[in-house]
Amino acid sequence: MPFGQVVVGPPGSGKTTYCRGMKEFLSSIGRKVAVVNLDPANDTLPYEADVDINELISLEDVMSRLKLGPNGAMMYCMEFLEQNVSWLNDQLVELKDKYILFDFPGQVELYTHHTAVSSILEQLQKHEFQLVAVHLVDAHYCTDPGKFIAVVLTSLNTMLQLALPHINVLSKIDLIEKMGKLAFGLEYYTEVMDLSYLLDHLRSDPFMSRFRDLNEKMVDMIENHALVSFATLDIQDSDSISTLLKAVDKAGGYVFGEGEARNIQLMQSAMTADVQYMQTADAREKHTASGRSTSPMDTE
Repeated sequence: MPFGQVVVGPPGSGKTTYCRGMKEFLSSIGRKVAVVNLDPANDTLPYEADVDINELISLEDVMSRLKLGPNGAMMYCMEFLEQNVSWLNDQLVELKDKYILFDFPGQVELYTHHTAVSSILEQLQKHEFQLVAVHLVDAHYCTDPGKFIAVVLTSLNTMLQLALPHINVLSKIDLIEKMGKLAFGLEYYTEVMDLSYLLDHLRSDPFMSRFRDLNEKMVDMIENHALVSFATLDIQDSDSISTLLKAVDKAGGYVFGEGEARNIQLMQSAMTADVQYMQTADAREKHTASGRSTSPMDTE
């Protein structure tokens, strides 16, 4: 049974960089790994792709021949891949003994309401692929209450649309306060605590206050589902990659190959709540100004 990660997320969230870093890390611990580029706009890769959609169809060709814009051309490419998924399956036969990273495009609509990607993933599962969705979002959105609520809602929608074991990730955690300071401690955002406290911040914003009812409805929807939480990732930090990989392996039911446990001492088959807490605490100490745990409840 082949295992793999479906790497998705909006443009600029670090998907391709993640695939390169994760490939290097997996290789270093002895896991055979392959990367499949399924982004037809990604024609300059920082890694060697074992399978590349550009051999089937490219965004540039579609834009030129059909006179489509980038978004329309991307939709066409993914629908073309859906109709020709047998090409992908044939390519993957050669990689059946490897752990596969699927590098997908960044157009959000592909994972929120368009069906081509979910259909492709269904076909892969019929060929016994055991997949985990790794959904990357830029950590700096935590510094803006309105954007963070939108990110959580998008993450929830993506989880429901893809219908896979799912890990949401705040990527570039080392840059989290580059765009501003966090209103609360990092745990508030990773655990998606009571979002009503963020609504208070939005009400004080003259622009966002006009959308009070809409924001309240979105928060109600998120909290009624209570499905979203976030891991954190600094792709330059091997400990951060290792901790995330534990969560992904647990979600996908991956059992370590020969030698992996020896090559990385902290690698375990399950990720405990204590490990999750320590990951967030470590990220907080390294990358936030306060370096301490603060939640809205602490200020009451």
